[in-house]
Amino acid sequence: MTATTHRRLRTEIPGPNSLALHQRRTDAVAAGLTSTLPVYITSAEGGLLTDADGNTLIDLGSGIAVTNVGHAAPAVVDGVREQAGLFTHTCFMVTPYEGYVRVCEELAALTPGDHAKRSVLFNSGAEAVENAVKIARTATGRQAVVVFDHAYHGRTNLTMALTAKSLPYKHGFGPFAPEVYRVAGSYPFRDAEGRTGEQAAAEAIDRVEKQIGADAVAAVVVEPIQGEGGFIEPAPGFLPALSRWCAANGVVFVADEVQTGFCRTGEWFACDHEGVVPDLIATAKGIAGGLPLAAVTGKAELLDSVHAGGLGGTYGGNPVSCAAALGAIETMREGDLAGAAKRIGETAIASLRELAATTGAIGDVRGRGAMIAIEFVKPGTTEPDAAITSRIAAACHAAGVVVLTCGTYGNVVRLLPPLTLPPELLREGLDVLEDAIREETSR
Repeated sequence: MTATTHRRLRTEIPGPNSLALHQRRTDAVAAGLTSTLPVYITSAEGGLLTDADGNTLIDLGSGIAVTNVGHAAPAVVDGVREQAGLFTHTCFMVTPYEGYVRVCEELAALTPGDHAKRSVLFNSGAEAVENAVKIARTATGRQAVVVFDHAYHGRTNLTMALTAKSLPYKHGFGPFAPEVYRVAGSYPFRDAEGRTGEQAAAEAIDRVEKQIGADAVAAVVVEPIQGEGGFIEPAPGFLPALSRWCAANGVVFVADEVQTGFCRTGEWFACDHEGVVPDLIATAKGIAGGLPLAAVTGKAELLDSVHAGGLGGTYGGNPVSCAAALGAIETMREGDLAGAAKRIGETAIASLRELAATTGAIGDVRGRGAMIAIEFVKPGTTEPDAAITSRIAAACHAAGVVVLTCGTYGNVVRLLPPLTLPPELLREGLDVLEDAIREETSR
């Protein structure tokens, strides 16, 4: 457990013990695996990380939207401890257990729509998305999959094909899975002025119908808010229009809520904001408080269309991860973490927009709930400025605040604080970020 309830710096970041560990890492870990901030964590609690040098950092990244319930959430820890003392694995495909069933029951209750649902559990978001495509292809008898500019869906071969950005995710790793088609989506900051969500959807649909044919499309796969692409929130009406077209043409509408799910955006799922009910929803990250778990949940007739044995995996729905998920869901429900996310967003977005009004380097501040982005540009233009973005993130890290960057152009600072983060720590973290922005934009 962390030894303090506030940010505390005892050494430079990273400190000598972290640097020593990092040297060991270079001799043992593949160079292709990088880290945003090479401080080596020894304990974490709530929204704080303590490293090997005794520094305590404010975490505004949540391990990329994973620890929505905070680090070492009591219900998660208790569930894991109890389950690990009973058994850690049997493989649900060999001898099943109640925890898996309970998680699927919770997913049926929490995900959008009141239709009959089924779920299947996996290990990662990429695995969930890939299996959603498998299910859609089986159910429809079609092959084509439609995805969008700026999308990120994972690092497996199929999900790399679904992902838009080449470096670092796809470069050199091809050939990729076929029958994947990319169209433009809705990016309000960079779209033509006045372009509505309905117009963006109509343009995408027109291209699909002309270049692929509706009767060839198995699935449209979309992030309700694009994550790695830059926390791009489509204009209102975009998602509902896509959903209606899918329903009218027998296409499976797949919502990739791996990053947006589990109260992150101020609702249980980002689709809830516009009342969109996906046919299939892929979830992971925030589902289990830090343990590996993912799911595909959706219409019973779609999930049940797959032949016996066609879905599964040795570790999917591991009993310890299921126990963690049940603890995380309990924490989200009892603590009203969707409401907490809304309050975080209201505080952060208002403060950052006030700052944006004083500098031409911030092109856009956007987000829903505790999924917040600042897009940096060259003053007076919309030209992306990745260099200042990197410097601002580095300044935050040096001051003991973990922020992340993202975006197709590498020019977005993203904030994903734990939904349990106390207001005073949020304010302190924002102060550090805003000071870094002022310092860099005044040069």
